[in-house]
Amino acid sequence: MENNENVIIKVEKGSIAEELGIEPGDILMAINGKPVLDVFDYRYLINDEYIELTIKTKQGGECVAEVEKEYYEDLGIVFESGLMDNAKSCSNKCIFCFIDQLPKGMRKTLYFKDDDSRLSFLQGNYVTLTNMKEKDLDRIIYYHLSPINISVHTTDMELRKKMLNNRFADRLLDYMDKLAEAHIEMNLQIVLCRNINDGEVLDKTIKDLAGYFPHARSLSVVPIGLTRYRDGLYPMEPFDKESSLNVINQVTLWQNKLKKEIGSSFVFIADEFYLNAGVEFPPYESYEDFPQIENGVGMVSLMLYEFNEYFNTLKPAKLNKSVSLATGTASFEFISSLCKRLEEKFNGLKINVYAIKNEFFGGKISVSGLLTGKDIVEQLKNKDLGEYLFLPKNLLRDGETVLLDDMDLKDIEKELNIKVKITGESGSDFIKTITED
Repeated sequence: MENNENVIIKVEKGSIAEELGIEPGDILMAINGKPVLDVFDYRYLINDEYIELTIKTKQGGECVAEVEKEYYEDLGIVFESGLMDNAKSCSNKCIFCFIDQLPKGMRKTLYFKDDDSRLSFLQGNYVTLTNMKEKDLDRIIYYHLSPINISVHTTDMELRKKMLNNRFADRLLDYMDKLAEAHIEMNLQIVLCRNINDGEVLDKTIKDLAGYFPHARSLSVVPIGLTRYRDGLYPMEPFDKESSLNVINQVTLWQNKLKKEIGSSFVFIADEFYLNAGVEFPPYESYEDFPQIENGVGMVSLMLYEFNEYFNTLKPAKLNKSVSLATGTASFEFISSLCKRLEEKFNGLKINVYAIKNEFFGGKISVSGLLTGKDIVEQLKNKDLGEYLFLPKNLLRDGETVLLDDMDLKDIEKELNIKVKITGESGSDFIKTITED
C-alpha cells in the first residue's frame, strides 16, 4: 500500500540515493520487500550491507534498486514527513498544559499537542505514555529506541490521573518497568505545580524514580509556566522567590543523598528556579553530563563555563562598537554581568542590555525563549540600540526566522530600523557574535 508520508523531497548530494538516480517526488514503497510504516522501520531496515529498495518513481513506474553499502551508512534521503507518518496527538487534558494557555494568532505549529514516542527519540520531546498500547511498547523494545523522554509529574497514580485528566495515566510504572527490563534508557521530567505535586509528593516521586537508575538516567524538575490566558482552567499559583528556594533546598538534599547511594545526583533543577530565588547557580561539574540541557536545566552554568573558557584566552583590545541585546527578565542580571565583562575587556565596546517584560503572556513568563516580537518592538522603540540588536537563538525554531507571535525578524528590523543578529547558544559563540563583525 502506498504511504504518502514516504514521498522523497530531497536527495543529498554525493549520497547513495543520488548514485541510484532517486529523485525528489519518488516514493519509497518497501525495503527488502517489507513495507515502511514510519521512520523507525526505515532506520532499522537500512542497517545492513545489502538491501533492496522498491521505488515508485514520480513518473508512475516502479523499480527495485539493489544497494551494497557499509552497515550503518545512510542513503541520503529526506522525506516529506520526518516521521514518515502522522504524529500522534495528545489524549490528555493536563491541568498545567501550556498550549491550553495560548491565545489565537501565534505560530501554527504551537497548537499541535504531540505525545508521540517517536518524536521523543528523534527530537527529544517528552511523552506521557498514555497514548501507548502494548504493541507500541513492544515496538520500542524491538527497535531498542533509546533514550525515551517521559513526563512523569508524580508517582502517585491517582494524582497523576487527576493532573493529566486521563484515567489511563496509571499505567506509567508498568510501562517503565518493561522499558527498564529491556535496558531502554529513560530521561524523566516533573512539571512542578505549586501545592499539587510538590512537598511530600515530590519526595515520594523522586524516591520512586531513583529506583529505576541507571535505566532512568536523569530526572528534571521544572516549574509550571503560567500565562494570563487561563480563563476556565485549573487554578494555579506561580512559584515565587520563597517557594522556589524551598524547591531548591528540597531537591538539593535528594541530590546529596543520591550521589552517595547511586553515584549520581540523578535529579536536576531547572534554571528558572534559581533565577526566581535569586541564588547562585550550582557549578558546572554538578550537572554531570548535562542530560537535561534541552529542558532548561544547567544552561546558565554551561554558558558561564564556556564563556569563561573562551574569555580567558582573549587579550584586552580596542573595539569601537555600540550594540544592544534583548533578553527575558529572568536572565537579565546574568546576561548583563557577561556583557559588563566584555566591555571591560574591549575598550570602546558599549552593550545596551534590555530586559523585555513578557506582557504578551501576562508578565508571569520571564524566560527569553518565550518572548514575542510585539513585546520586543514595543519596549525597544526610542531606545539606544547602536549598530545592531542581538536576540537570543532560543527565540526561534531551528531554520526559521519567525517568533512565537508569527512576527518575522525582518518585521522587527523594519519596525525598529536596525539590523537584527542572533547570538550563539554557547558561551564562546555569544562572545564571538557580539565582538566580531
